[in-house]
Amino acid sequence: MGWIRQNSGQSPKTGAWAQAADLTRANSNADKPKASVFLNSPLLADFSLSTFSHNPESEKEPVVPKAVVSRLSLYLRQLQHLVRDDQQTISSNKLGVALGFTASQVRKDFAYFGQFGYPGIGYRCQELISQIKKILGTDRVWPVVLVGCGNMGQALLGYRGFEKQGFQVVAVVDVDRQVIGKTFQGLLVQHIDALHEIVDLHQINVAILAVPAKAAHAAAELIVKSGINGILNFAPVTLNVPKQVSTIEVDLAMELEQLAFSVYQNRELPPEGL
Repeated sequence: MGWIRQNSGQSPKTGAWAQAADLTRANSNADKPKASVFLNSPLLADFSLSTFSHNPESEKEPVVPKAVVSRLSLYLRQLQHLVRDDQQTISSNKLGVALGFTASQVRKDFAYFGQFGYPGIGYRCQELISQIKKILGTDRVWPVVLVGCGNMGQALLGYRGFEKQGFQVVAVVDVDRQVIGKTFQGLLVQHIDALHEIVDLHQINVAILAVPAKAAHAAAELIVKSGINGILNFAPVTLNVPKQVSTIEVDLAMELEQLAFSVYQNRELPPEGL
């Protein structure tokens, strides 16, 4: 039980994440002067995934609105569906209608990045897919580490959509002795202590965080210390990370709340067409 923080009121698993962060912090302080461990964490490369939102402490707002970047992902999915159905071209009007946008909105969104349409033809689907992937930074494979292999983490490991969009989970880490050493979806779960070595080996810039809410901050500190600068966070908490680290928060309960609100607001509307 020595690996669990004592007298903290935390569960064993939560305490283990906290102690791992404490040990990493202590080792860092022993090697470095008084400078912040966050500000001194090495960056492996410039993080180019546009879908990640910058920390609120960032000094400048991104030139391209986040809403536009979000719509790029929707355009990409729709175009991929069209290509699978052997459709070669599409107009801005039809692309917009399929997604609930106007043709002018589609053209305005693409205009942030250049001119991709052809007079009398519209957009060539495969060509536009390549351009959007290049814009998003997903025109290559991104190695990803999964931090936390509980129920959520194991479910995420089984999701095939990551690889289809250019993200490959190459490693899994945890602090739970019940899962460390076991294999899930062909990946061996390693202890969080190996994270820095894993990041260096695979040149990882992106982590998926799938730990309990109480352990999220400690786990995020370890992720930042390893040199990762992009976190997809499935823990229902807002992370406090340095400004050079980009995050996306995925709170499934919050999404259900938004859906419940929409359903509740529309409960007295007559069915469409009546």
